[in-house]
Amino acid sequence: MKIKHVKVAALLMAATMLSTSCIGSFSLFNKYEKWQCNMTGSKIINGIVGLILQPIVGGVCLFVDAVVLNTIEFWSGNSPMANVGKTQQVMGSDGVLYAVKTLKDGYEITKPNGEQVKMQYNAANDSWSLVQDGQVTELFRFNADGTIKVDMPDGSQMDVALNEAGMSQVEGAMNANFWAMR
Repeated sequence: MKIKHVKVAALLMAATMLSTSCIGSFSLFNKYEKWQCNMTGSKIINGIVGLILQPIVGGVCLFVDAVVLNTIEFWSGNSPMANVGKTQQVMGSDGVLYAVKTLKDGYEITKPNGEQVKMQYNAANDSWSLVQDGQVTELFRFNADGTIKVDMPDGSQMDVALNEAGMSQVEGAMNANFWAMR
């Protein structure tokens, strides 16, 4: 009877190790799903083929994501299926189309006139910087308490919450600095 309890306890402990909140992005399954939904021009054919393939291929993709890829993503912070090297066209808030290339350590943004800037992540100090014309300017870094330390244009720094209120606080401070420098 005691051996049965030990087996049940061991099984429950193993199950808790597999569910450590490392949900991840399920990028392999999402790529399979996107392919399956767009493999032909017909939704009906896609649906029929999906019914046949989903239990096998979808199940394998989910298993590989859950056990391997999402675990790597959780512990390393990087998805092995990330879009490194791929370029997407992104519409800016100014109505201009920008080419955004995903890099291993950030993004390279190309303006329509060919000018390039880079948003670079530094894992050593958990910060994001702007790289333009060979000059690196740190924009912000993550604090241990979940806030961010923002570098202001006047050289000062401010700690704000990483939410809409914190971003409004930074925007207000930047506007105040702009008017004070005029």
